[in-house]
Amino acid sequence: MNFNLFETAKDHIVITAHRGVSGGNIPCNTVTAYEIALKQGADMIEVDLNMSADGVLIIFHPDMEPRHLGLNCKLPEMTYEEIRKVRYQNFDRSPTQFGIPTFEEILERFKGRCYINVDKFWEHPVEIYRAIKRHNMLDQVVVKSSLSDPVLRVLEEVAPDVAFLPIVKNTFPQHEELLRRNVNYVGAEVVFASEDAEVAKPEFIEKLHRSGKLVWVNSIIYSYRSQLAAGHSDDTALSDSPDLGWGWLADRGFDIIQTDWPQMLIDYLKQNGKYSR
Repeated sequence: MNFNLFETAKDHIVITAHRGVSGGNIPCNTVTAYEIALKQGADMIEVDLNMSADGVLIIFHPDMEPRHLGLNCKLPEMTYEEIRKVRYQNFDRSPTQFGIPTFEEILERFKGRCYINVDKFWEHPVEIYRAIKRHNMLDQVVVKSSLSDPVLRVLEEVAPDVAFLPIVKNTFPQHEELLRRNVNYVGAEVVFASEDAEVAKPEFIEKLHRSGKLVWVNSIIYSYRSQLAAGHSDDTALSDSPDLGWGWLADRGFDIIQTDWPQMLIDYLKQNGKYSR
């Protein structure tokens, strides 16, 4: 299977499954959650990275130990042998059979099968890049980070060929600078609280498209008090109006939508003629 994110985005809106698809007894960020996401038609899975005390990259959202594991601990303070014995809790806080996968396991399992978005790239950029290179998966992986000089220096000096999307909020004055930097700048993940924000406007999306860049938007909800796309969210689509939630994002021209409900989003887009570009 050939991977070219730009060609995929020309064909249809790219659907990213936020931490896979979880629910019931199946926790997020597990192999099973990612397999379900692919069964539901997701093009990309999003993984959160952390690291054990002895340097093993693991798939786990930092600081979520009490919520997801029921433990008052920090995985980065534990060895990988200790982490291997840990099991997720389900949504009712009962223990499950699901352990914490390593980044190496995820790369090997999903090689040639889907795109992989690495969130939390800024925590361990060198180790993450080396793992991607070892598995020969630069064409499948996209890394994201907020913009900072240290991250850009690492990208330029160590990983200039890895696909990179900066995470930008409301405005994006660094676009022209990134075009000049020695980084594989493929687009931007935009976060906005208002439809009037610069990064939410059609003119901004068209400007990035003219530069050959993609624009990623989030319909997920971390907290309803902090909207990532001005209320055009999974919650809005499922409880109020899919046209106002997902339809607005599709009509605006965003190339990639990250969701917790990939199958329902894809079904809606296809039924309303918004999936294909």
